[in-house]
Amino acid sequence: MTDQPPIDEDAIGNALRVGLDDFELSDEDRALLNADGAAPASDDGGYARPVVAVIGRPNVGKSTLVNRILGRREAVVEDVPGVTRDRVAYDADWSGRDFTLVDTGGWEVDASGIHLRVAEQAEVAIELADAVLFAVDATVGATDTDEAVVKLLRRAKKPVILLANKVDDQRTEADAAMLWSLGLGQPYPISAIHGRGMNDALDALLDVLPDKSAVSDAYPRGGPRRVALVGRPNVGKSSLLNKLAGRTAWSSTTLPVRRVTRLTS
Repeated sequence: MTDQPPIDEDAIGNALRVGLDDFELSDEDRALLNADGAAPASDDGGYARPVVAVIGRPNVGKSTLVNRILGRREAVVEDVPGVTRDRVAYDADWSGRDFTLVDTGGWEVDASGIHLRVAEQAEVAIELADAVLFAVDATVGATDTDEAVVKLLRRAKKPVILLANKVDDQRTEADAAMLWSLGLGQPYPISAIHGRGMNDALDALLDVLPDKSAVSDAYPRGGPRRVALVGRPNVGKSSLLNKLAGRTAWSSTTLPVRRVTRLTS
């Protein structure tokens, strides 16, 4: 039998890294690539970051709001409702305070099928949060679904900051004032796209955040390496994910998205 030449693992690794500069890699991604297979260690020193959940009905700009708070494009944003379907957690900070920011799918009344699973994940996010950012489309006003979300938030008894999104200029600030009717206190007029009003809203968030999280085990630091499941549409990626996870993590109706980053460090 012919002797096989030794495998040059370094050469293979370098070959796999070719072209990665064409992708949007975060600092955590690059740290992971340079860590020789080890997940980056947590730098929290045991500190339990407060958890903030972003909640609202579909298409009110929750993922755009998440990206604005993070200061970078992490959450997937498309011009259609329903792209975000699971809880997705990110490291965030404001004025020197670190916290975990959780993006959620749109909550709907009488949801069914995959939309019911999305609504359930949003409800879980509320329970596993220290505070909630409740986003409402100020240009539409308070809908029946928004009223139902208010009832959900009152039962949860978590601090809530009401964000009147899509107030892009002074002419639409009156629309935000109408949201006092929800009974959640002051509505903060913001524009997640342009950043208008975000400073005041995030300052108000810090005022209600606890020094230490009451749900510290919800989004643990550290964890296994990330694995990307990639392929063209309709080749069975979601079915494969469900088999690997041992549960129904995603349905066959999952929308195609460009990039999703989950909290792993």
